[in-house]
Amino acid sequence: MADRALARKVLETEAAAILALVGRLDERFDRAVELLFQCRGRVILTGMGKSGVICQKIAATLASTGTPAFFLHPAEAAHGDLGVIQGDDVVVALSYSGETDEILDLIDTIRRLGSRLIAITGGMRSALAQAADVALDCGVAEEACPLNLVPTASTTAALAMGDALAMALLREKGFRQEDFASLHPGGKLGKRLMRVDALMHAGKECPIVQAETGMRDVIYEMSSKGLGMTCVVDGGHALLGIITDGDLRRHMEKGGDIRALTAADVMTRGPVSIAPATLAAEALNIMEQRKITSIVVVDGDPRRVVGVVHVHNLWRTELF
Repeated sequence: MADRALARKVLETEAAAILALVGRLDERFDRAVELLFQCRGRVILTGMGKSGVICQKIAATLASTGTPAFFLHPAEAAHGDLGVIQGDDVVVALSYSGETDEILDLIDTIRRLGSRLIAITGGMRSALAQAADVALDCGVAEEACPLNLVPTASTTAALAMGDALAMALLREKGFRQEDFASLHPGGKLGKRLMRVDALMHAGKECPIVQAETGMRDVIYEMSSKGLGMTCVVDGGHALLGIITDGDLRRHMEKGGDIRALTAADVMTRGPVSIAPATLAAEALNIMEQRKITSIVVVDGDPRRVVGVVHVHNLWRTELF
């Protein structure tokens, strides 16, 4: 049977290591974010062993939120990879002791090139901390390992500090959902953040009639475009209303010859509309709340029709 008591102890120790970081967030953290924000080159993460694995995750988080970043193996750097470091880069070095030989060997090159150095370490009096432009304290009271040997709480704390830096930098840069979507076009999350202008029926595929269009032509437009609706516009292409299959049924139930009417006689005025930059997830939410299957996409003032997005467009892209 698994030792659940030990498992609880591991989780409690690692949680405590992260919580202990909260009280250490001071001007040094602000300075680190400022260095990253001002970086005109790349952010280079470096660390040995398990610290290197943490660095790779931090680099991936930074890159996915708009900051060019990658991992440099410090041992490989000494065998030809030092050339990737440039003067306008910021190097983030992770070493719990702050005395890792392979990391310290990089300092002369970093200083010679004029790159800035951020240290994430548990040794605030270490050689690495003293050489850095700013050092962030990630020391832990103990490791979660029952032998107090395997890096566990310390790597968890370092990872959390890296996430804190990345999120603070994201906010400082004004990174938006739309920016995230553009960097994640292939994933499910990125598809949720697609804009409707990438999914809508536009141009000849968009059903549109004029206010004075007769109902015979209105019905033909709705049938040929296959969306169960059509936009009604004025001479300047501004949205006046929409006609749906439901509108047709309601007017037919009243009796009389619907073919004698025009689009303006049948349309629903003031329909729901959205801007081209609206996220797909938001558009679907509006459809579900309003219990509708299509939304007109408009741009500018007056609201010029540029397309129609149908609920099927959203489901077919496997957004949810």
